Amino acid sequence: MSFTIYLVEDEQNLNEVLTLYLQKEGWSVTSFSNGTDAKAMIHTPPSLWVLDIMLPDIDGYHLIREIKSATPDIPVIFISARDADIDRVLGLEMGSDDYLSKPFLPRELVIRVQKLLNLVYGQKQKHESTIAIGPYRLDLHTRTVYENNEPIDLTSKEFDFLVTLSKDIGQAFSREQLLNSIWGEDYFGSDRVVDDLVRRVRKKLPHARIETIYGYGYRMMST
Repeated sequence: MSFTIYLVEDEQNLNEVLTLYLQKEGWSVTSFSNGTDAKAMIHTPPSLWVLDIMLPDIDGYHLIREIKSATPDIPVIFISARDADIDRVLGLEMGSDDYLSKPFLPRELVIRVQKLLNLVYGQKQKHESTIAIGPYRLDLHTRTVYENNEPIDLTSKEFDFLVTLSKDIGQAFSREQLLNSIWGEDYFGSDRVVDDLVRRVRKKLPHARIETIYGYGYRMMST
């Protein structure tokens, strides 16, 4: 499963350091230095938010209310340099799933993120051997897609694309994320290969609801 992290931290040096540490774990990280930019992405949710309470415009309390209202199942880790006890209690009351008090070691955040991702998404991964997309069934063990028990001829990358999107229904994936997930981070070339791949998949699986997010990427919707 490809995880995406949204990091909201206005301290530029800390933002850059935490982004590097999170990326080293293989996660796709989008960082924000203010609450306004982060708020604009609430309806394009990540796998997990790392959210600083003290921001120059919109504070973290306002953001977490908006996040949990729109996507209540997406986990949030609060970080703060203020009174730890008060912020921890208020954060938990508003729906945060974990809390870190500044200063902290970047590696501690990585460990907290990993544990939370495993808790929220791990059981689903462990038991999931097939995925249903409308009339289609994805067998993860044989890497085969079936429609009415008839196999559909897909390439390996077409199958990987379907799995990536279908494991996170409604999750938006940028072209860059899909390139890294399917072709690998060492791929050199145009991200338009993703568009070509999508066209082929849509032709072979016309009932799969693969939505285009113009200027960004794609997501799979429930049928």
